[in-house]
Amino acid sequence: MADVSGSEEAQRVFEAIDALTEIADPTERARALGEVLKNLPGRNKKMREARQAAVKELLSREGASYRTVGADLGVGFSTVQDIVRGYSGSGKARPKKSAEPDAE
Repeated sequence: MADVSGSEEAQRVFEAIDALTEIADPTERARALGEVLKNLPGRNKKMREARQAAVKELLSREGASYRTVGADLGVGFSTVQDIVRGYSGSGKARPKKSAEPDAE
């Protein structure tokens, strides 16, 4: 496989999803969309876990901090914390803060 950047690969995924909505035959369109929707929950979990592993790998590098990793990814400090902790979705589902300070 050719060396493709992550954002290029992500764009190809989005284009493929968009193409599903343009399948001419409504039966085939509904089947294809249904298959994708049925498999998304499991794939979302795998993608969240893969992202978490990648962020942890970035944090293991010398000199890396939550802030520098966040800046590299274009997200905030708290988003990096959430990824590392395995949180997803809105902040409403997060556990209450504990008395222990967060590492940076």
